[in-house]
Amino acid sequence: MPASCRILASWQRSEGYGVSPESIDPVWTGEVIADSLFFTCGREVLTALHATLADEPVSLMLTDADGLVLNRISSDPSLLQALDRVHLAPGFAFSEREAGTTGLGLALADRSPSLVRAEEHYNASLAGYTCAAVPVLDPLTGRLEGSVNITTWSRQSHGLLLALAQSAAGNTAALMLARAGGRTPRPQPAGAVFRIHGLRLAPTAETLREMSSAWGDAVERTAGALAAGRPVAVVGERGSGRATVLAQALRRARPGVRILAADTPAPTQVEAWLSLWLPELAKPETAVIVQNVDALPAWAAHEMQAGILRAAGSAGAALWATTAGLLPDVPPPLAALVATVVDLPPLRERTADVMPIARHAAREARLREVAFTRAAEHALTSHAWPGNAAELVRVVRAAASRTDTVDVQHLPPDVLSPARSRLTRLEALERDEIIRSLARPGTTVGRAAAEIGISRATMYRRMARLGISVPTGPGG
Repeated sequence: MPASCRILASWQRSEGYGVSPESIDPVWTGEVIADSLFFTCGREVLTALHATLADEPVSLMLTDADGLVLNRISSDPSLLQALDRVHLAPGFAFSEREAGTTGLGLALADRSPSLVRAEEHYNASLAGYTCAAVPVLDPLTGRLEGSVNITTWSRQSHGLLLALAQSAAGNTAALMLARAGGRTPRPQPAGAVFRIHGLRLAPTAETLREMSSAWGDAVERTAGALAAGRPVAVVGERGSGRATVLAQALRRARPGVRILAADTPAPTQVEAWLSLWLPELAKPETAVIVQNVDALPAWAAHEMQAGILRAAGSAGAALWATTAGLLPDVPPPLAALVATVVDLPPLRERTADVMPIARHAAREARLREVAFTRAAEHALTSHAWPGNAAELVRVVRAAASRTDTVDVQHLPPDVLSPARSRLTRLEALERDEIIRSLARPGTTVGRAAAEIGISRATMYRRMARLGISVPTGPGG
């Protein structure tokens, strides 16, 4: 969406929120929480950047995901005093709802780099400033953490302002990743729109009979709401199976219905993504599952709401459902349309679902039954699965592609150790080497210790420190 259109959409939202166009009156929240990884890394990055801009009339700020200003760095006393007069200071919330169109408010609302100049601000008291802001996403989870905001006088040159903010935001995310124990960053969402044929995305009937009561209850509640024509939001962690619940519930509530799955892409691709599936809502016997709606830019949520209402007007009803992390994260225009909310617990709280999902994934990978040793089952059910069912499926498919009987040596080291997120890179390498040695068939702790070149007692101490637990006995 062009920058001018985004500004206009933001003005319209600001007016709808009841923000004053004349006086600024943001919400004061008191003391800010300054112990998050985002704040620590962001402050370090901005402090270093400020050292190169000490003589420039700029203010560098961090905000949280709700627009709360967390800190502010500037060497220009007159700019700081002016910012104090409009309350652009730590402890004040400056989202679109509180302050109307600003750089940081627009960046958070649209999840995109934003530059708001002078009179482009909705509130006239902010017209003396130009603000560039860039959202910062957690590199591991994709969750919106906050924004980097750079503010200067409107009369100053702003050609490099947005580039500086983008660099600072990128450096903050990179530093967060470096301090997260060397874990793999989450890839940028590519988005997708595809038709679900048969039970794609859903387990077989045999697998469903083995699933936990938490899963069954979620499917039953969802199916009941959809059968009654009520839009449903299934909330929970990414990868926990939210879209699978919706697909299975739609098959139960509306047999024969054509199901489209639309997974939210990166903000720059949203406009084309909406055009692919919004018109399909008006077609009879077509249902759309919109995944990860909490990642939508604010303008897209309004477009989606308008499209749903148009489809309901022409078709008599629009059959749709959505997934999100939490209900408060669903954009307000869409939350207002949701009639039923179903909470799906993460996989770590549904241990009984691990092996049914694992067997299903292995069967899909090999097109026949695949066995699991007792040791492998223990490792799979003991793991916390931070990536939920999606991570489990990836791990099992990779293992099943190499063997007819999955054992611990076919599983990645991090599945066999619960401590990965707390380890340094060196500790992770040590842990992986120990697990590889222990995973060889017939290898005892003593043999693995001798191979590595340490004593058996030292091996046990290191296993305890690194959180390694490999079961022994028949099949292990």
